Amino acid sequence: MIDAAAIERMHSGAVLVNIGRGGVIDEPALIRALEQGRLAGAALDVVATEPPPPDSPLWSLPNVLLSPHTAGLSVHENERIVELFSENLRRYLAGDDLLSRILPTLSY
Repeated sequence: MIDAAAIERMHSGAVLVNIGRGGVIDEPALIRALEQGRLAGAALDVVATEPPPPDSPLWSLPNVLLSPHTAGLSVHENERIVELFSENLRRYLAGDDLLSRILPTLSY
């Protein structure tokens, strides 16, 4: 979604933030733009390979903030997970459709 051409069109003072999926950004193009100062920075909660390999420039670039894929966390996360699991267990035992089911054929 965010390829080299899109990164090139960004304002030089822009900070790219990704809290979605690592694969939506052309990571090599992003790294080049950050190294060349074409972007002010990046805040990344997700990257293409998690964690980034030890030799990834993302670890050492001064204009990059990495977080450990925790942007979606909240103080209520565990409670919601237990509620969803409990409801899906009830549905499974009753032969009903499950909530939030992953459908690999649809890539989600």
